[in-house]
Amino acid sequence: MKKYFWEDELNMAVTLCAADGEIIYMNKTSLDLFEDDGGEKLIGANVLDCHPEPSRTMLERMINEEKEHVYTIEKGDKKKIICQKPGMKRGNIPVLLRFLSNCLQICPIIKRVK
Repeated sequence: MKKYFWEDELNMAVTLCAADGEIIYMNKTSLDLFEDDGGEKLIGANVLDCHPEPSRTMLERMINEEKEHVYTIEKGDKKKIICQKPGMKRGNIPVLLRFLSNCLQICPIIKRVK
């Protein structure tokens, strides 16, 4: 029987990486988003190998120092918000949690919380 996690229900890309950078989980949205980069074949790869400099060094430092990084990017006419949170745990495995979502999906939620 397949285990279901809350990450499967989110309408945003969720990727979990072990403390050494190994990608251990990608929800369906993440698999679809990174399909051209390998999709499911990325599970087991190192997330650091997926990032060119200077992003690689910044991500490595963030993992080592367990510092959260939240930022927005624009690609064409799409704005996205990215939240990277190292130091979390899934069971006894320390993980880096990465959310990526269109800003338009996130903003209505933020407005309701205020």
